[in-house]
Amino acid sequence: MMTDWYQKSMNALALNGKAGRTQEAYSRALRMLCEFHGGKSPEEISEAELETYFLHRRNVDHWSANTLRICYCGIRFYFVKVLQRDWNLFNFLRAKSESRLPAVLSREEVRALLACVRTPHNRAYLSTVYACGLRLQEALYLEVSDIDSDRMMIHVHRGKGAKDRFVPLPRATLETLRQHWRSHRHPQLLFPAYGRDSRSAASATTPMAISSVQGALRSAKSQAGITKRAVSVHTLRHSYATHLLEAGVNLRVIQQNLGHTSLETTMVYLHLTSKGQEEALARINELMDDL
Repeated sequence: MMTDWYQKSMNALALNGKAGRTQEAYSRALRMLCEFHGGKSPEEISEAELETYFLHRRNVDHWSANTLRICYCGIRFYFVKVLQRDWNLFNFLRAKSESRLPAVLSREEVRALLACVRTPHNRAYLSTVYACGLRLQEALYLEVSDIDSDRMMIHVHRGKGAKDRFVPLPRATLETLRQHWRSHRHPQLLFPAYGRDSRSAASATTPMAISSVQGALRSAKSQAGITKRAVSVHTLRHSYATHLLEAGVNLRVIQQNLGHTSLETTMVYLHLTSKGQEEALARINELMDDL
């Protein structure tokens, strides 16, 4: 049964424009706080109890910085925005940033991975994620009307931060999407939930399940013999950006394609390739040869 405070949290997050997964993560953080304190509602939890909870998660449970950040943000949002608790604790609450580099597949590994995806609809989906540098949910919710074959662009709606953008649509990907759409002919969704067959997909009301595409990727990774750790659907997006950079595409263009607000976010891909360094060394040698 959904509690009153949980519904308040979801409503406030929705009104604030937070994405669905952020709403769930923030409200989950609030639920875990209440469970820790024996089922108290947030209104009953004091600042001292809140401090005890955060210290326990950091020093006893040893939560990672990213997990702590979600915990802090979710709880802070509810206490400050909904309960209007202007506690001093929220003024110095910080989680140390992690600077881990993401996993990236080579071009050969991407092609080997996609070749091992057995179901055509999952292969079409994962191919599109890579070829267009899309996030998992952005690709799942693509609609037929988002494909602009005249301009060879995809209109990505409701990206991270509720931002729209256009991304280049490769010719091969357009053909893949056309073939895939003919298999279900859904009037709206490009990747509808399949169920038992394509006939049920034609009338589906939701896109394919996240667990379905994640499972297909894990299975293909194993069959392709890829041993790199932390490979996920998002790895295809990282690989797209890295391969564009290696091909000489301007970093600003990559930033626009990915929908990054800050160029600094895109610059992480400079650490994932050595090609730029190799080319720079070659140019330096040419310039200094006559010294």
